[in-house]
Amino acid sequence: MGFFITLIIFIIVIIFIFSSKTLSPIPYFPSQSIDIPLIVKALNLKNNQTVIDLGAGDGIVIFKAAQQSYKQKLNTKFVAVEINPVLILILYLRRLFHPNKDNITIICDDIFKMNFSSYPRCTDAACRVSTIFYLYISPWFLEKTIKNLKLRIKNFDVVSYMYPIKSLNNNEEIINGKNK
Repeated sequence: MGFFITLIIFIIVIIFIFSSKTLSPIPYFPSQSIDIPLIVKALNLKNNQTVIDLGAGDGIVIFKAAQQSYKQKLNTKFVAVEINPVLILILYLRRLFHPNKDNITIICDDIFKMNFSSYPRCTDAACRVSTIFYLYISPWFLEKTIKNLKLRIKNFDVVSYMYPIKSLNNNEEIINGKNK
């Protein structure tokens, strides 16, 4: 009986966390695993680059990209930003066993309020862009996120999964997988 009550309480806490506007303002939907190779290809991994996954969820993209970077012996840094404490725990557990864990940083923060200026950037004149953001967030949050990034970062690229970013359409390249 005690186990059953504990399980019910645990389930209620998880439901509360995932339905709380403060602890999980953007719904959790993992990127489709069938599209992960295309997403990693779109990130165009390079040396001295930072890949930031805003709303990283369970980290499926960031960990696959970090694995690819490790195989290619690239010095690419990866940052997983998430606000949901359950997903943060999953990210830390996955990072613990990842071969490229030294290049993966996990941050518990609100993507609309965080300061990106402390992340490393390429200062070499040959580098056009050293920061790439991966976004798979609700379409009604995309423009707000891009506006926030433009206020804080001079040059960056964006890989958006499934939803187009209207303010960046002039530079868009569409890759078709299960989703765009």
